[in-house]
Amino acid sequence: MSRQKGIILVITGALFWGIGGTVSKKLFQEFEIDVDWLVTTRLLIAGFLLLTVQFFRKDRSQIIGVWKTRRIAIQLIIFGLLGMLAVQYTYMASIKHGNAAVATLLQYLAPVMIIVYLIFRKQAVLTRRDLLTVSLALVGCFFLLTNGSITQLSVPTPAIIWGVLSGVALAFYTLYAIPLLKQYDSLVIVGWAMIIGSFALSFVHPPWQMDVTSLTVEAYLYLVFVIIFGTMIAFWFYIESLQSLAAKESSLLGSTEPLAAVFTTVFWLNEPFGTFQWFGTTCIILMIFVLALNNDSSLKNSKQNKKPLKIS
Repeated sequence: MSRQKGIILVITGALFWGIGGTVSKKLFQEFEIDVDWLVTTRLLIAGFLLLTVQFFRKDRSQIIGVWKTRRIAIQLIIFGLLGMLAVQYTYMASIKHGNAAVATLLQYLAPVMIIVYLIFRKQAVLTRRDLLTVSLALVGCFFLLTNGSITQLSVPTPAIIWGVLSGVALAFYTLYAIPLLKQYDSLVIVGWAMIIGSFALSFVHPPWQMDVTSLTVEAYLYLVFVIIFGTMIAFWFYIESLQSLAAKESSLLGSTEPLAAVFTTVFWLNEPFGTFQWFGTTCIILMIFVLALNNDSSLKNSKQNKKPLKIS
């Protein structure tokens, strides 16, 4: 694969991820789609499609092979429930109560949480870069959530709580996935994790318990975009880009995801975004660049730092 093609793939995937969050907000806001139903349906279909891609393009034996070792199977189930499902649900809940821009930016605090965790566990040493990263994250969050006011928040409290929990879930997702991804392809791990998460959430809100016939054509198109483009294709493109790009390059180009979420939220959904919130957004984007540009990052042992990563 040419390097140019890899760049196009990672940027396209990141844009799909970012826009997918905004489209989800549209579904919550205008069509009253239930968060539980959307997360369940999204994970189920996207997970099945990713395993289908693995079946036709790579080592298909891994699809069943991942379940043959009891220890790996248990790890995969834990990853599906406490990693994939937790990330997806908290992210979508934050979008529902707030907007995709704030939810995405709060989720991007996960690398900072990982750094703090590794330092606390004495698995990493505090560096000047870490101090800069944490400072940018704290300053960025303050202005993003308060718009410069010290007396009131500019973002609903439930959106903040779910967004922070999404960052915590993504931090766990990233760290816990490392040993699994060293043994199996990411399409297999993420595909099964999605299916496990959707199966568990089906007990709360079965995907068939919704009258989809009442939805408009516009709603169906939005659903297709969120499930196919904003989830399955976004992750697939990101993984494919790693065939021709270094992980650092993919991480840098992947920073277009929060930018896409912010711009579509502001200019498509017409959500208010104050001057200080733009400053806070800039700080968080800079934090992402600082992490991605540094070859000695505390995350250097992770094969996956993205949510399809996330799958946002």
